[in-house]
Formats: sequence, structure tokens, C-alpha cells
Amino acid sequence: MNGTKATPFALEEEKWRAPYFLAPVAGYSDIAFRAICTEFGAALCYTEMISAEALVRGHPRTKELLARDPIEVRYAVQLFGSDPKTLAKAAQIVSAYNPVVIDLNCGCPVPKIIKAGAGSALLRTPARIGEIVRAMRDATALPISVKLRTGWDQNSINYFETSSAAIEAGACAITLHGRTRAQGYSGSADWAAIKALAAQTSVPVFGSGDVFSAKDAIAMRRMTGCDGVMIARGAIGNPFIFTRLKTLAIQPEAGPSDSPLSPCLIAQTARHHLALAIQYLGEKNACIEFRKHFCAYTKGLPGGAALRAKAVRCTSFNEYEALLTELENSADSQP
Repeated sequence: MNGTKATPFALEEEKWRAPYFLAPVAGYSDIAFRAICTEFGAALCYTEMISAEALVRGHPRTKELLARDPIEVRYAVQLFGSDPKTLAKAAQIVSAYNPVVIDLNCGCPVPKIIKAGAGSALLRTPARIGEIVRAMRDATALPISVKLRTGWDQNSINYFETSSAAIEAGACAITLHGRTRAQGYSGSADWAAIKALAAQTSVPVFGSGDVFSAKDAIAMRRMTGCDGVMIARGAIGNPFIFTRLKTLAIQPEAGPSDSPLSPCLIAQTARHHLALAIQYLGEKNACIEFRKHFCAYTKGLPGGAALRAKAVRCTSFNEYEALLTELENSADSQP
């Protein structure tokens, strides 16, 4: 799988010791959550996927998605689209933000994205993936990576073909989500496919799918030999996963721990997260957006269901503060 020479995916040696990344999760990987995950030890955080077409047209929302917190010394930008020329122009625009890497989404299974010929739709045309990557590579000196799924459906598993097209066009890394487009997020991720790809590529391969804990992330790397792990749903409400993984890189003899976290720590983190969101989005919008994060933070906690029932009506920091204080007090009252 050799082709056009790729600009290497560069991270400091320290970051490669714990190569665990926050995935570009639509609706979640915004500036506030990326800042939290960076603070907790993520080696790299990706923006939500950004429409190349909207970026080129100057849509104001795209600038919001590209903004980053001062703690994000490094970050990655993910683009989606289907036209090579448009994606090349978008890559040029993104270059001004100096990300570590620009990622091309070829895996999103959302119908409206597929209808536009983007995301998972590109899995059906490996040659088009190559055209897009080559156009992006010609437009910027920054590294270009690609996120793929194993195939369109179980009858068209073609991740070797799609990754080859991307690498030959100059992609510096491949992320493989071990599911087909047809699976969406159901069923089990095929880690064997990640292992097979990692064994046969000339660029780093990152695994994705069914990583919900530090133990899962360590298991994926051991079982597949992948160079890094992209964590999506497993990080939502759980930025602590990155601290645990970073600690393991320093003290591997400790073994992965997924012991329950203190409700006080969770409350403190959620409070900090909300404050950052308000800083960037304004109180009303941040508080509405934060409802889903609050639900994730309190999942599985004693009394969490009652708190979540109240959170869906929160529209101010003070209303959330009352719930977070209630969470802290409930922890103090436990034997």
C-alpha cells in the first residue's frame, strides 16, 4: 500500500506513549468538551465533522466549530463532503487554523450525509476517496488522514480497497471503525478487521468501535496491534477515561482500572464543563446543549435518574448548580 508520499502524522513522543484520541462526535466534540478531554489527558481531540461546502461558502457556524480553547495546543479537524475541489478549498481554509491533521470522514452513516454523497457513501467509490485525498494533499502541506468503516454492508466489505486508495493518494493515517454503514452503531465492532488492516498498511492505523472503558482501549491495542484508539461514545460523560489511560502509559504495571468514580469528582467536572460551554456559547444555548452531557455524566449514579428528569428543564447555570450540589450532598450522605 505505497503511493504518494504522505506528510507524517506528527505527535510528540510523550503523546504517542498514550495515543488515545477523542473522536469527532457530532453534537458532542465541541470546544468545551474538547477542552475538558484535553485537560484530562487526551493525546488529540477532533472537531465535530465540518461540512466542506459550508466552510467554503463562509457559513458562520463552521467558524464556531473550528474555534479552540487555549488549552488545545494541538487539535485535529474533520471535514466531510464529496467534491474533490470543494474539499481542497476547505483544506486550504482549515490550514490557517494549524491543526495537527485534517481528517476526511468516509464513515458517517447518517442518511442526510449519505444522500449528499459524503460520509459512508464514499465507501462505495474507493477511487473517489483517492481523488479527494489527492486534491486535499495538493492544497495543503498539512497531513491528511481518513476515517473509514469496513464497508457499505456485509456483502461489500472493502476496507482494504478504500484504505489503499487513500494511502496511495497520500493519506498519512487511517482510522477504521469496525462496523459497516448498514450496522450504524449496532452489533459488535469487528476488531479483527482493524488487526488485519494494521498488519498490512504503511501508515498508522487507529481503531474505533466498542471502546467504553480504559480496559477496552488497552484490549483493542493488544488484540489488533493498532497504533492508537479513537474513543467516541466511551468518552461522553467520561473524560476520565483519558486520565486513566495516560496513567497506564506511565505505570503499566498498575493495569487498567475502571473502578467507580466519586460523585463529587463527576459533579466538579460537569460544573467546569458547563462553565466552559457558557463561556463559548452563552448561558441559554450552553445550558440547553449541556442537558445531554449532564445525562451522560450522571448515568449509573445513585439518584441519577431523578437528577436527569430535572436536568431536561434546566436553562441556567444556577439550575444546574442546584442539581450538582444535590449530587455532591448525596455522595456525602452515603455510608
